[in-house]
Amino acid sequence: MSICLDMDPDNWRAVNDGVMGGLSRGRMVPVDDALRFEGELSLENNGGFASVRRTVGMDLSGAAAVRLQLRGDGRRYQFRIRQDGGLDGIAWRAEFDTSGDWQTVVLPLAEFVPVFRGRLVAGAGPVEPARVAQVGFMLADRNPGAFALDVRSIEFV
Repeated sequence: MSICLDMDPDNWRAVNDGVMGGLSRGRMVPVDDALRFEGELSLENNGGFASVRRTVGMDLSGAAAVRLQLRGDGRRYQFRIRQDGGLDGIAWRAEFDTSGDWQTVVLPLAEFVPVFRGRLVAGAGPVEPARVAQVGFMLADRNPGAFALDVRSIEFV
């Protein structure tokens, strides 16, 4: 099984710490043959995260991992999965480091951890591939400044 998500930038929306009073900015924009999650992380006003997400709308019940082709700026990012269509609530996250070069990152779904507002959620269970409703990227590494993560593909395998 292999399901690639389309890379239409119009499918992405930003959800930054401004929803809680912070000043971080993040967005998804097209660049060359990829999408770029870019912006500026700010710790002002109790801020500290920038994120983008999109709905999935496909049956991923046979998936065991997500494979990403990306190029980052040396920072640690999160790939996040939500099992509902809501703005807030539990998300399952996996973190990955970037090198500045194009790389393929494979994140087994069994290794995602459930979190709510940055805190682990006991008893939430594992990711259920058939229930994946949204996916996204987040930067919350507590290092203020500009960031950029280029994403060529998101593939559930």
